[in-house]
Amino acid sequence: MRNSKFLGLSAATALAAVVTGVSAAPAAASSQNTRDLVFRLVSKQTQLSYVDVGGPGPSQGDEFVSSSDLYRGSTKVGTQGGVCTLTRTAPNDEFDQQCVNSLSLPGGQLTAQGRIAVTSAGPGNIDLAITGGTRLYRKARGYIHVELLNETDAELTVHLDL
Repeated sequence: MRNSKFLGLSAATALAAVVTGVSAAPAAASSQNTRDLVFRLVSKQTQLSYVDVGGPGPSQGDEFVSSSDLYRGSTKVGTQGGVCTLTRTAPNDEFDQQCVNSLSLPGGQLTAQGRIAVTSAGPGNIDLAITGGTRLYRKARGYIHVELLNETDAELTVHLDL
């Protein structure tokens, strides 16, 4: 596997868990006093480091540490930091990652995590669980669907239950 392809793809998947509820309008309300919000954001990578713990190239335990800026249109609305750890490698450029991310937003922090399977064709469907947050997001749940735009940017469709 070429390291640049591996690093670029992993950088993009490390961005996958980027979410925010800034300026989102409710898409629907339930009778259980929760608000369902659906909105889109773009994540733009600002830094990426690769920690190679085994032999050269991808191996179990390798990590990608990333940070990104979050945008709604041309307005920056927050930042993100995350770590993806390789949990499985296989022939033909295949690997799995477990990713954990935290977002700093005007209303508090939001967390998300999940497993991303990557084949030689790239990642399949990327859907990550929203696992909680602080302040305005303290009861947050839901998921994020990620569409990779290139090696450093991703479009996120956030399905957030508050």
